[in-house]
Amino acid sequence: MPYELDNRLVIGVASSAVFDLNESDAVFRREGEAQYRKYQEQHLDVPLGKGMAFPFIKRLLALNDLRADPEDPLVEVVLLSQNDPDTGLRVMKTIKHYGLGMTRAIFMQGRSPYEYIPALNIALFLSADKKHVDAAIQAGHPAGQVLDSQFDDDESDDSLRIAFDFDGVLAGDESEAVMQSGGLDEFHAHEVLNVAQPHNPGPLKAFFVRIAKIQAAEEEHKITHPDYENRVRVSIVTARSAPSHERALNTLKSWGVMANDAFFLGGIEKRRVLQVLKPHIFFDDQSAHLAASSTVVPSVHIPFGVTNQRR
Repeated sequence: MPYELDNRLVIGVASSAVFDLNESDAVFRREGEAQYRKYQEQHLDVPLGKGMAFPFIKRLLALNDLRADPEDPLVEVVLLSQNDPDTGLRVMKTIKHYGLGMTRAIFMQGRSPYEYIPALNIALFLSADKKHVDAAIQAGHPAGQVLDSQFDDDESDDSLRIAFDFDGVLAGDESEAVMQSGGLDEFHAHEVLNVAQPHNPGPLKAFFVRIAKIQAAEEEHKITHPDYENRVRVSIVTARSAPSHERALNTLKSWGVMANDAFFLGGIEKRRVLQVLKPHIFFDDQSAHLAASSTVVPSVHIPFGVTNQRR
C-alpha cells in the first residue's frame, strides 16, 4: 500500500531553513557551481551547523513518540532542495548526524521544488530563499521565509512553542486592507460589524489546524499516561486590540481550534512579549514587526497580502 500523507502534518523544508549554509553558499557565489560541488564532496562527512528552524523541526518530529507505531507518524518533514542529489548528499548525512527523523527528500537541480507542495499535502514550506518563498505564496501555497534570527536550542527543554500573528498569516488580509485604506477607527468599525462572520483563511490556517490535531493527540495520550505534560503551546501575538479581538477569536472557534495564549497588543511592540514568551518559531506578514522580533526569537516572514503588495 502507498504511504498516505492525508492524516499527517507534513512540513516541507529547504536545507537553508534547517542548517547553516553560509559557508557553502559563499563558496558558490565566490567560485561558481563546479567549485561548490567539489567543496561539498570534500566536506561530505562534515555535518552542517544548525540553522534557524532546527529547534522547531527537531521538536516537531519528536512529537511522533505520541504514536505507538513508528510507521504511522503524526508528523512528516520532507526535504525540498534545489540541489542535485549528489550535492544534496551532505545534507542527508547531516540529517542522520543529528538524528532527525527525516527520510524523504526531493532534489531538483537549480529549481525550487515548491510546485510539489500540494502533491505532498504540505501545510508549511520553509526556506531562507526569498525568491522561492515569494513564488510559492503567489502560487497560493503556504510558505514562509526564515530570517536571520536569534535562536537557542535548549536540549533540556522538549516543549514546542509556536507563535502566530493573525491577519495575513492565519486569516486573510481583507481586514488589513481596510486598515491600510481607512485607518484604525474604520478597521475597528468593520470588525465589529462583521464580528459573527469568520475571516477567510490565510496561508497558515491549515498548518494551525493540523497543529491543533497534535494537541488533541496529546490529550488522548494523557488518558493512559497521566504524568504526561503537554509539550505543544500555541500563541497568537497580534496588533489587534478590543473591540476587534472578538472577531479573531470567533474565527478560530469556527475553525474548531483555539490558542493557548492570545496577546492583543494594540500597537505595543511585539518584541516585548516575544522575548518573554520565547517561541521556537514566530510567523508574521509584516517586515517592520519581524525586524524587531528576529533579534529575540526565530522569525519567519509570510509574504502574503496587502502589506507585502505595497513593498
